[in-house]
Amino acid sequence: MRYEKIEITVPGQLTGAAMLSAYLLDNISVAKDKKRPAVIVCPGGGYWNRSDRESEPVIMQFLSMGYHGFLMDYSVAPNRFPTSLRELAKAVALIRENSEEWNVDPEKILVCGFSAAGHLACSLGTFWNQEFVYGELGLSAEQVKPNGLLLCYPVISSGKWRHEGSFNKLLGEDATPGQMEEVSLELAVTEHMPPAFIWHTYEDETVPVENSMMLASAMKNYGVNFELHIYPKGGHGSSLANEETSGTEWASLNIPSCQSWISLAHTWIEGLK
Repeated sequence: MRYEKIEITVPGQLTGAAMLSAYLLDNISVAKDKKRPAVIVCPGGGYWNRSDRESEPVIMQFLSMGYHGFLMDYSVAPNRFPTSLRELAKAVALIRENSEEWNVDPEKILVCGFSAAGHLACSLGTFWNQEFVYGELGLSAEQVKPNGLLLCYPVISSGKWRHEGSFNKLLGEDATPGQMEEVSLELAVTEHMPPAFIWHTYEDETVPVENSMMLASAMKNYGVNFELHIYPKGGHGSSLANEETSGTEWASLNIPSCQSWISLAHTWIEGLK
């Protein structure tokens, strides 16, 4: 396996470059020249930090499936929208540009985001063809388009069910109603959005399950394919919902009933055309 760290710079970054860590699997003899899916993992953290519980442990799961993994350390506050979105767009374009060298299937570049980073991932899914995203990077819309989204208890709506802290950090506490509505992603869905695998827990009191339900409803209205799983138990931020990502500090998030999401995501990725 090769491991590389790549700086991602975009206009307007206030706190230095973002970092993309590449975990590139070597092909064994029976899979020579195999093109593999690539999954960019964006850990959550309310747009003010990035959780290590949703970082490398998740990457390891995707590597075990035979996918290349990329960990995106995107910019957080005091950076504001759309800085991190442009960073993620540039990361997708970089992976697509290097797909031949890295044995990546350029039609299977996926973004996996947790909580606030679910909002980030979904933002790329809804805004990839908007000039304010790709134009500032000197790229085309097709270069930055993700082929699928994995949204894990995502922040979606800035309306009634919003996670206040995430939007305050993303836009600033003085954001106008118009700015808030612009990043309420259930309102930004179009028929051009890529398919999504979405999961949430019914008991999530931090980012209510309505966020995922509203997104799924909007996607259905526009004929965009999705798979939605709502688990009956579990609080916010469960990551892999196992001992590795819960430990003693987060023991309540060791939730056996939620652990199936990663294998279900595997099946979903394998079924993408």
